[in-house]
Amino acid sequence: MANHTQNGTHEEHGTHSRGFYIIIGATLIGLTLVTYGVALINLGPFNPVVALVIATLKATLVVLFFMHVKGASEKLTAAVVVSGFFFLLILLALSLADYTTRSWR
Repeated sequence: MANHTQNGTHEEHGTHSRGFYIIIGATLIGLTLVTYGVALINLGPFNPVVALVIATLKATLVVLFFMHVKGASEKLTAAVVVSGFFFLLILLALSLADYTTRSWR
């Protein structure tokens, strides 16, 4: 978000420069290319594991820097993370309950 100063210009809340965001964006593109390259290599059962690790790294970069979570209120961030894991647990519990009650297994 931007603040308006008295002379009408915008002042950014973030402390990172434009070049920093370009580097983060280039890193995300590089990790996407690495994901593609790894998908072409047969790693057996480790293909999804490597892809998920790379996706987690990319998601972490996006959340921390582009969504400005780094440097935000720690209490609010903790509340969002805890509630996210809580709903993930609910999703997993309901999915497992559905799967275990299927007659075809």
